Amino acid sequence: MILDFRAATVGDAGSVADVYLRSRKELVACAPLVHSDEAVRDWIRRHLIPAGRTMVAVVDGLVVGLLAVSEATDCSWIEQLYLLPARVGQGIGTRLLEFARSELPPPIRLYTFQCNQLARSFYERHGFKAITFGDGSGNEEKCPDILYEWRPERSVD
Repeated sequence: MILDFRAATVGDAGSVADVYLRSRKELVACAPLVHSDEAVRDWIRRHLIPAGRTMVAVVDGLVVGLLAVSEATDCSWIEQLYLLPARVGQGIGTRLLEFARSELPPPIRLYTFQCNQLARSFYERHGFKAITFGDGSGNEEKCPDILYEWRPERSVD
C-alpha cells in the first residue's frame, strides 16, 4: 500500500464527498445525515475545499480519507476526519491525526457523537480527553455529542 497525503483540490470534491458520505452512513449511522447527498456534495465543492485546510489521504490514486482543520484564537479544530469504512484500522486515521498535531497549535479540539464508539475509542487512544458532553442541541443532527481536547504531554524534569 502506497499512502500519500496532499492538499485537497476542487477536482477531489467528488471523491471527498464519497468518503464523507460512506463514512457517515456506514460508521456513524447512529447520527443520520440531515442534508441530502447532493447538498453535502455541493457544500464540499463550494465551501469545504475552497476554504483550504483540507487534506486527503490517497492510496494507489484513490482518495480514502480526509482531514479538515481550522484555527481559532484560543484553540485549533479538527473539523472533519473521515475514512472509507474499508480503510479503518490501517493506520491512515492515525497518520492524519499526527499531521494535524504537527501542524496545529494546541490545544486541538473536535466534536464527535456520543454514539460513535469507534471514533471515541480512536481519539481517546490518541490522547484526546472528553471535556464536555452535550445533549445534541448544538448540532444539526440533534444527537448527543462530546467535545474532545488534546494537549501535548508535559515532561516532568
